[in-house]
Formats: sequence, structure tokens, C-alpha cells
Amino acid sequence: MNRALLVCDVQNDFCEGGSLAVVGGAGVAHRIGALLHRWTEKAPQAPDYSLVVATQDHHIDPGAHFSEDPDYVDTWPRHCVHGTDGAAFHPNLDPQPFDSIFLKGEYVAAYSGFEGRNHDGKGMADWLRGREVTDVDVCGIATDHCVRATALDAVAAGFEVRVLRDLCVGVAPDTSRRALDEMAAAGATLI
Repeated sequence: MNRALLVCDVQNDFCEGGSLAVVGGAGVAHRIGALLHRWTEKAPQAPDYSLVVATQDHHIDPGAHFSEDPDYVDTWPRHCVHGTDGAAFHPNLDPQPFDSIFLKGEYVAAYSGFEGRNHDGKGMADWLRGREVTDVDVCGIATDHCVRATALDAVAAGFEVRVLRDLCVGVAPDTSRRALDEMAAAGATLI
């Protein structure tokens, strides 16, 4: 078994002070950073990951995804625009020992990391399978959007999936609870 950690969208625009901030985003960034620190140091009780990857919302011209009057379902305020500080990883996410980063949403709306491509143009599922990954742990921002979509796509792609609830933060309690229920019903393990 090879297990990978998938860190979803821990970016400045999704943390406090960002254009589409989720309350608690900076705290989640810090907790994920602490986990990554233990992993890179091979500290006692460090998680046994073969690989660590990240996703980034990375908008160039996502069409109708942005709106001046967003409905927060299909349309959103401008966020994570290519080349801006908002698209960068949050500084609390330190270290950033990512084996690959998958960019998503450049020209269309994208929520799942499995919709993205890395710098070699590879999709996440093929890239992980090429490294014999069978199991993934998913964490990041936001439980009820990109974490949900990434975990569901990971299950659909045949990976054994765990969602690290204490390393995720959602937009709203009700939608986060429904997302967790949906991920569990699809076959993800919530820990």
C-alpha cells in the first residue's frame, strides 16, 4: 500500500483576509503545516505518506465562474487569479514539500483536484497510479466544495479514501455536514 496526502486549495484567497475567505482557513493551514513538518522530519508518530500533493485553484479566465453579483453556488467573487497573491499557498502552510501541484479552473469552473493538471500536463489520477498510490488522505479548504469534490472523485477513481476532518474547514456547518455524509456514503472513511 502506498498512501498519499492530498492538500486541497490552502490558498490566501480562501483564508481570512482573502477574497473568498473561509473562517478557520488560516488555522487549518497551520495544522496541515504542522503535520507536514512532522512528516518531513520523520518525527515519532509522523504519518506514513509515500507522497504529498497539493491542488491550487488557478483562474486565468474561468468564464461564468466569476460574477460581480455571485450566487455562491455556481458563481463566485474573483479569487485565486493566476499571478496574484490570492492564488498563492497560505504562509501558515509551511513547509510545502509537495511532490506535485495540480492546478485547476484555469478556463472553466473546477472543484476537484482530479480536474487539474500538474506542470507536466498530467492528471492527478494517472500521476498517482503511476507512483503506485492506492490510498489517499484528503484535507484542506473547503469541506463542502473542493475537499468534497476531490474526495468523491478519488473514490470514483478507485482509491481508498480517508478524509481528515480536523484538517478541513468548511464554508457553513450545514453544507459541510451534508458533504461529509455524502463522502461517507460514497465510501470515504471520515477520521
